[in-house]
Amino acid sequence: MFSNAIVRTPCKAMLAGLTEADMGLPDYDLACEQHQEYITALQECGLQVTVLPPLESYPDSCFVEDVALLTPKCAILTHPGAPSRRGEVQHIVKAVEQFYPNLEHINLPGTVEAGDIMMVKNHFYIGISARTNTQGAEQLIDILGQYNLTGSMVEMSALLHLKTGVSYLENNHLLTFDEMHNHPTFNQFKRIEIAKDESYAANSVWINGTILVPKGFPNALKAIQQLGYPTIEVSMSEFQKLDGGLSCLSLRF
Repeated sequence: MFSNAIVRTPCKAMLAGLTEADMGLPDYDLACEQHQEYITALQECGLQVTVLPPLESYPDSCFVEDVALLTPKCAILTHPGAPSRRGEVQHIVKAVEQFYPNLEHINLPGTVEAGDIMMVKNHFYIGISARTNTQGAEQLIDILGQYNLTGSMVEMSALLHLKTGVSYLENNHLLTFDEMHNHPTFNQFKRIEIAKDESYAANSVWINGTILVPKGFPNALKAIQQLGYPTIEVSMSEFQKLDGGLSCLSLRF
């Protein structure tokens, strides 16, 4: 169960954010409305939400998930693979220190973005991507081991981040997209395959028994509801334009 979340208000510079989506520029005012809707959904799931101010020097800084991994036992500051995002890490420290007095760090030549990390109980699956390399994953596994947690690497080829294509919904349920449908790493899970035309919904988020689902993907929503989970739909169109999903917008712990 989670008690807290940390989010960061989108900055106007988000229009210059990293993206491969080819969906046009985000509407800043609408993005701020959707971000507030997201915060409300977190609160409805029982979380106390810390809202950090915008960082105009970092267009992608609303995607706070990538710069830290907050586990039940430790907090690890990452080293993003995208050079333009590395300065964001120092700006998350004060907020994280309010909850975790001792911070661990990923250092070069290792790179890690926590969008590549999926927690399943005490185990952390780490996607090897353009943003997270093997050196970073090895450092992360070593740190986790110091806290009696475990980690393993997941090879992948087509996804930006691991959680672009896979989300753990607890109770052994896993949403999957694309190469994760048949990935041998996840054979022990019951996989709910998300079709290509609704692939964005593969990044849905379990919070205290409720699933946050991006709005506008009816087949994915129905599949999740048929598993018995209560759901909250959240509008995410402006963040989708920047390759950002529901999990990207918060640190949940």
